[in-house]
Amino acid sequence: MILIKLHLKGEKGFTFSLSNIELLEYSAKNYIKFSGNLRVMKIDETDRRILKTLQKLGRLSNSDLADQINLSASACHRRVQRLESEGIIKDYVALLDPRKINRKSTVFVEITLSGQADTILEAFERAVALVPDVLECHLMAGKADYMLKVVAGDTDDFARIHRQYLVRLPHVNKMQSSFALRTVFKTTAMPV
Repeated sequence: MILIKLHLKGEKGFTFSLSNIELLEYSAKNYIKFSGNLRVMKIDETDRRILKTLQKLGRLSNSDLADQINLSASACHRRVQRLESEGIIKDYVALLDPRKINRKSTVFVEITLSGQADTILEAFERAVALVPDVLECHLMAGKADYMLKVVAGDTDDFARIHRQYLVRLPHVNKMQSSFALRTVFKTTAMPV
């Protein structure tokens, strides 16, 4: 039996086992439907075209979006509203060029904590969320407990971030940093 522990933002974690989930249908083009309280919305090809287009051109007007996906403006608007209300479209953002705002260096930091108790994990997660230069924090399986994605202007700037923030994070037992030499591929578009 596989146990999965979920931590939702602002909520306490809960655990469920895969044997308690009824997998009714799986398809990369459709959805997974779970019994119980978990629900994943079914999306069709038109929804996929909307999502693919908005992930590339988030500022597109509804009229232009409707034209691109061959749908009436009103039907397109209803679909986008449904995708937003279901939480599939979380937000609309501006993506910045890190080089133009002096954040040229990307550093991946592996963090190993002193323990695995919920209080230790929660204290670390609360503290790391306050570090302005950390773009992402992932709870990991493997050697390290967490993987951070940190942006910095250069090595001196990362040294400042390290001294000012990272070494002060609670319950850190070990930290290992790796600088990315160059970004080979990067996208924010999720496959749909």
